[in-house]
Amino acid sequence: MPVRSLAIVAAAALVASCTAHDNAPVDASAAAPERDCFFLSQISGYSDAGRDTIHVSVGPSRTYEFKTFGACPELKYSEGLAFDKKGPGTICRGMDVDLIVPTSIGPRRCAVSMIRRLPEKAKD
Repeated sequence: MPVRSLAIVAAAALVASCTAHDNAPVDASAAAPERDCFFLSQISGYSDAGRDTIHVSVGPSRTYEFKTFGACPELKYSEGLAFDKKGPGTICRGMDVDLIVPTSIGPRRCAVSMIRRLPEKAKD
């Protein structure tokens, strides 16, 4: 019976310490970073950026880096590319869009794992 009592006291102490932290105010802006999103219709071009990576131009001064999930070897040599958006709304994350890369045996779907906005280049 003493072991059971000790377990109950330990559990009560744990619950008390958790509830003390639950009353603290939470800053929502610090918890979730602001998303930088764009519409598929805003894409104006792309360029090769290395292994399984492309840079996508969105408007006159925004460039995003797209990294594929796994190998997409045809991406580097492709003269054309399509973006297949999943669902309505904007593109914010890799899971929002796939790349469709033409190959000699038909189109290949390359899943995008990560999208990030690149900093603007300094103008001379």
